[in-house]
Amino acid sequence: MSARLTYTSGGFDTQTDEEFESRLAAARAAGGGDPLPHVIGSLSLSAGDVFERVDPCTDDEVASRAFQADAAIVARAVDAARAAAGGWRGTPFAERCALLRAVAAGIADRHLELAAVASLETGKSRTESIVEVQEAIDLITTYADHMEANDGYVVPLASFVENERNADVLRPYGVFAVIAPFNFPAALSIGMASSALIAGNTVVFKPSEETPRTGAILEEIFRAADLPPGAFNLVHGGESTGRALVAAPIDGVAFTGSAAVGRAIARAMQEGQYGRPALMEMGGKNPAIVGASADLDAAAEGVARAAFGLAGQKCSACSRAIVHAAVHDDFVDRLSAWTARLPLGDPADRDAVVGPVVNGASVARFESAVRTVRLEGRLAAGGGRPSRPGNFVEPTVVTELPLGHTLERDELFLPFVTVTRVGSFDEDLAEANAPVYGLTAGVFSEDQSELDRFLDEIQAGVVYVNRRAGATTGAWPGTQTFCGWKSSGSTGKGGLGPYYLAQFMREQSRTVVGRA
Repeated sequence: MSARLTYTSGGFDTQTDEEFESRLAAARAAGGGDPLPHVIGSLSLSAGDVFERVDPCTDDEVASRAFQADAAIVARAVDAARAAAGGWRGTPFAERCALLRAVAAGIADRHLELAAVASLETGKSRTESIVEVQEAIDLITTYADHMEANDGYVVPLASFVENERNADVLRPYGVFAVIAPFNFPAALSIGMASSALIAGNTVVFKPSEETPRTGAILEEIFRAADLPPGAFNLVHGGESTGRALVAAPIDGVAFTGSAAVGRAIARAMQEGQYGRPALMEMGGKNPAIVGASADLDAAAEGVARAAFGLAGQKCSACSRAIVHAAVHDDFVDRLSAWTARLPLGDPADRDAVVGPVVNGASVARFESAVRTVRLEGRLAAGGGRPSRPGNFVEPTVVTELPLGHTLERDELFLPFVTVTRVGSFDEDLAEANAPVYGLTAGVFSEDQSELDRFLDEIQAGVVYVNRRAGATTGAWPGTQTFCGWKSSGSTGKGGLGPYYLAQFMREQSRTVVGRA
């Protein structure tokens, strides 16, 4: 691999390709394997109904199986986390960071195995999976660095009284639930779980029901790093398991997923005797503005990369291009040409860029959107399904929808981008800010006054200016932060950056007279 591998830089060599292919073939040959158990404390628990995850590149080949946790199993996991919470909280922060750095090293040791399984379960290209695993490693080291740089978040305060010492301390809450999505099953799982653990909380982790095998490998890596039993617990399952976990006596929850589910979780966490933290990252309807002075080749490439990577199944994916009328038609032609050059394929194919969508519900959502476009807009590119097994749909470019159409407002999580014609930069910004979401946004313009207005007025937490490598995507730990505004987030602070870790702790002021 190259010295620095991120979503927008670096690469890997033939040896990496060959090892990935070998790992993917071995994972597929297992035929799903035995059902994956829950791991609670130091015990593996094979209990509950068995569910299967089908390889999305096929119609019926099983990628993984797992037992589904019911409320009783979830309660056992929370009890184990509660029992371990005092000891983990009392572990010096330097030791906690060292243990999590050992987890990062364990991920590095199993890098291509983990990437291959993530590709098997999600269908994402090898490039996406290999880079995602590197992001997981970098997330741990970034958050450990933050903990150490802030000396465990203990800040001496002033004192005006003899023999009195004052300090401000951030303290862990206790037991955190971590509910992870399918699209980045390694990086987002690790980002949330490692933050909670470094901060001194114990964790009950529920991976997506689409990616149980990826979640199981992560648990094996945590266990091999010698965290104390109960610090990191794993329960498998779908919606009912997630509901049981949120309803359990936890002290906080970190969640990545849809706005509807995230806001329901946040409301639930405010019920009871007192509110508890709900750290939500909830997707977006992310715009790229293309001004009259834009470099159209750069804009078309940036939008295509951001719209169609991971088949549009990124919360940061560009799903809207808002284009000045003077360059609209030229831009659509260039974007359509870029779209036609993106090869669909299985992660076993070295040239594949766009993989399948995650499941049949996503295919149905795509087909419904295309039917609507045929009635109310125009398909500029794509709109079909290739004649091959699996959940493959064509990257699609849409124009001429009525302004404010639902397809320009609702998150689809598909390789589907709308292009909206506007007559001024005022209209650009108004349309860009119109949806309820505010996660990422991009702009392409050579007019400095437009760029200044964009940076001042855009309602998004992650913004990019003239970024050919990805108009709205590609954030990396320590390089960008990832904060959702409006319905894209819940706290005004996001992952990857310097303010994320502190959200897993609460503030305590200490005034001590004498020796304590």
